[in-house]
This record gives sequence, structure tokens and C-alpha cells, in this order.
Amino acid sequence: MKNRKYIFVVGGVMSGVGKGVTTSSIGAILKARGFAVTALKIDPYINVDAGTMNPTEHGETFVLDSGLETDQDMGNYERFMNLTLPSENYMTTGSIYETVIHRERNLEYNGKCVEVVPHIPLEVIDRIKKASEKAKSDITIIEIGGTVGEYQNILFLEAARMMKIKHPDDVVTVMVSYLPIPSKIGEMKTKPTQYAIKSLNSAGIQPDFIIARSETPVDQKRKETISLNCSIPIRNVISAPDIESIYEVPINFERDDLSRLILKRLGLKYNKTDLKQWYNLVENIKNPKDKIRIGIVGKYFGTGDFVLSDAYISVIEAVKHAAYKNKLRPEIDWISSEQYEKEPKKLEDLKQYDGVIIPGGFGARGIEGKIKAIEFLRINKIPVFGLCYGMQLAVVEYARNVLGLKDANTTEIDRDTKNPVIDIMPEQKKNLEDRNFGATMRLGAYPATLAKGSLAAKAYGSTKISERHRHRWEVNPAYVKQLEKAGLVFSGKSPNGKLMEMIELPTSVHPFFLATQFHPELKSTPLYSHPLFNEFMKTAAKKKK
Repeated sequence: MKNRKYIFVVGGVMSGVGKGVTTSSIGAILKARGFAVTALKIDPYINVDAGTMNPTEHGETFVLDSGLETDQDMGNYERFMNLTLPSENYMTTGSIYETVIHRERNLEYNGKCVEVVPHIPLEVIDRIKKASEKAKSDITIIEIGGTVGEYQNILFLEAARMMKIKHPDDVVTVMVSYLPIPSKIGEMKTKPTQYAIKSLNSAGIQPDFIIARSETPVDQKRKETISLNCSIPIRNVISAPDIESIYEVPINFERDDLSRLILKRLGLKYNKTDLKQWYNLVENIKNPKDKIRIGIVGKYFGTGDFVLSDAYISVIEAVKHAAYKNKLRPEIDWISSEQYEKEPKKLEDLKQYDGVIIPGGFGARGIEGKIKAIEFLRINKIPVFGLCYGMQLAVVEYARNVLGLKDANTTEIDRDTKNPVIDIMPEQKKNLEDRNFGATMRLGAYPATLAKGSLAAKAYGSTKISERHRHRWEVNPAYVKQLEKAGLVFSGKSPNGKLMEMIELPTSVHPFFLATQFHPELKSTPLYSHPLFNEFMKTAAKKKK
């Protein structure tokens, strides 16, 4: 049987230090060495999946082909490693306990007393190994969510410790820690990282590598201090300073020889690395031919006094991928749709953008503002790209202002509307009545057929596609013929023709008025920009000229 290797990535000092990007980048540089790699995320939430988590608190929900709703880091893994990950690669505290309790109820433990330790860590280990076997990977990278020292992830650290004890030559641990530079002191401090390592030691784990995150590069003196106090070779302290683009991280890691050091620690022979595509990407990022202004009219940006762009992270990254492919520097503005409800005159500000995106979402807040924005963008022929809810609201706008159905609406907002151009899927009505909201949507990858000669088919270079969904409401088939007669083109439909997957206006009428019921941003990667985002970006660049 294949002797598989495992890398655990844990975080120290504080959250948000870049464990997801570190995990993804390690995967990318190991792939560049010719190894088969896969990645898992363990989230310390009681939620069974990420579908019911608040986007302004937790960030975007990323949907896999299988339909599982996951943490946004799964998107990072897919983007950096160019992988399509299965459900087995994501787990939460809730899903693990649910499985263990279900097995106990089915007498699968043969009458044993089922305990938190060892049965929860053993379930985690079992899932890790199954995911590794399914992926046929040489190396499996596991990111443990949260920060070392929290109660929430101690059981996952226990799983890592148990695997390390059983397979000492096959398991590596990477600690991603933060070295602050207090403004009043002006000196980089290693003490928080030292305490984080001691907390990890108290869980029975000694890290093999430390990724030292900071505003500036970590100097030799600090590396020596960390090495001395944390029992780790100096060469295994990897400096990871703040950079302009996360897509430089794989190259920066390779400059510090990280892939070779990891492979040597795992006892694996390695090939010469091939990061040519990454170098080309970074060249485009650092040396753009022009800049491009893109507005995102959303509703999930506000969190207290701060702006949380993570709520739309896949959209933002997909914009960047398309911009970089076209050698453009993207300038992205977050625009709250609610302002257009209070001050309609502000719609004129949309003229300053080369293109505007109307992303997905749920609920009534800010929706009339989005509809006003769509109308303004349509009339003024500004390239506009709608995603999921963005498509539904584009249909509502068109029905109201072109078809003349002034009370047209989605039943998500107005259940009693006389013209429900967007309506709930019949099979979901009972779920809503029973307030059963978790994992009840049309989720995951579905095929679609595109109209020949359409803008969509031109962008894809094909009339057969598969894209990921996350929604409950659909275009009401009863209004399709009326909308088509009024000029709206349904350029993408389900294979049986019943579900409307894409809308657009002919390019003779509008340079780029296109929207999708699915989420194309979930399949965009830095090395392979999504075709719809790429077409949108090319049109926006033409408008700029």
C-alpha cells in the first residue's frame, strides 16, 4: 500500500494570519515538483456545514461540485492547486460529532463507551485517510481552523498528534504565526510566537516549520531568536511578509526553498520545480499595461466600522484573475446598494466604472438599490455582470421597466406579488414553511446548454457547460415567453429547457449585459481565468478606451 504523507497547518497568535493561503501555496509548490496533492479543511464550528454561517462574520460560503457548502479556504485550495475537491475534504466539529453519534446509535462501536477522546480524533483521522485515498494523493495537506490555544480545535490537534506518533516519518506540522511590530515600539516582537509554540507543545506537537507572518521580512536576528526558543532549525523559519498579491506567495516560499525542505523532511525524492506559469502570472500582476475600474454593488460589506470584502472573496479573485490575464491592474470598489435607495442621484457615480458586477446574496436589504443600479447600467450601456441573485434582480428590473409589469418581484421579497417573475422552486416550498433552511437549495454542479451565437457561447467556446449553484429561487417559466418577446435573451438553460441559467441582451443593444443563475466565480483560478469574467473584462477594457 502507498505510504502517504501528511502536512498539518496550524495557526498561532491570532486569526486571519493566512493559514489558507499558506496551505494553498504549499500545495502549489509541491505540485510544481510533480507530486499529487490534495487539501482538507477542518473547521472548529458546531455548524454541520458552512451554509448557515453569516457572511459578514465568517466570509463567503464556497460551494463544491458535490453541493457541500464549505469555508472560503476551500476556494483558495481549488484556485491555487487547480483542483476540484470532493465533500470528503471538508469537515466541521458539528459534522464529526454528528457522524460519531450516528454510528453509536447504529451500534457500530460494538457496545463500547463512546468518548470524546479517542473517538472524535479517530473519526478525524479516518476522514483524512479516506480523503487521501480517494484523491490518490502523494501528499495531503490539512488546515486546522482557529488559533492554537483555543478550546475549539484541541481535538483536531489531538488527531494530528496521534498521526505523528503513529507515522513519525510521514507527518509534518507547519505553524503559521504572526510577528507584530507595535507602532509605538517600532520593533518586531517574537514573544507572541514563542507563546504560540509553547501552546502547541502543550498539545503534544512540535512544529517542523514556522511561517513567520509580518508586515516586513523577518530578519536573521529574529529567526535566531525563534530557532533558539522554539527548538527549530533556523532554515525552517520561513519569512512571509505582507505582499501586494497573494499569488506571489508560492514564488516567495520557493525562494526560501520550502518545497525542498518539506520533501526532505518527508523522505521524498523530488524533481526540479516548474513554476513558469506562476512567474508569468506575477509578471502580469507587477507590470500591467493599464488599470481598470470595477465596481461591485453588494450588501454584505459592512461589519461594524469595517468593510469585509471576504463576503465576496471568490468574485473579487475572479475579477483579479481576468484582469491579470488581460495585463490590467484592477481597482475594485465596494459599493453598498442601500445608498441608491436613500440617494438615487448617486447612481450617476456608476459612470466612472469600466464595468460593474451585481453579486449574489439573500434577503430584502438593499435589493431595491440593486434594481435601480441594474436599470441605470442597462440604460447607460455600462458593462454589467450579474451573479445568481444578480440575475434574478436583472429579470425583475427588465420585467418592471421594459415589459411594463411595475409590481414584478421575486417571492423571496414579496410572497403576494401579482407578477412573481422569480419564484421558489416547488420542491423547496415545504422546507421554507418548516423553517428547514440548511442545505435545502439547488447546490453544486449542474449542466446547462447555451444558445448558439450567444455572447455566452462565444465566451465559453462551447454550448455545453457545467457550473455550480447555490439558490432556492428560479426564473418563473410562466414569464419566459413575455420576457423573450420584450428582447431579453435566455442564452443558457437546463438540458430539459425548464430552468433558466443565463440571460443577456444582444451586443447590438448593450456591450455586455449578462447574468448567470449559477456562480461562475467558484471555478475561476489565477492560472485559468473563468471565460465569462474574461469576456466581461475584455469588454470593460474596450469601454475604457
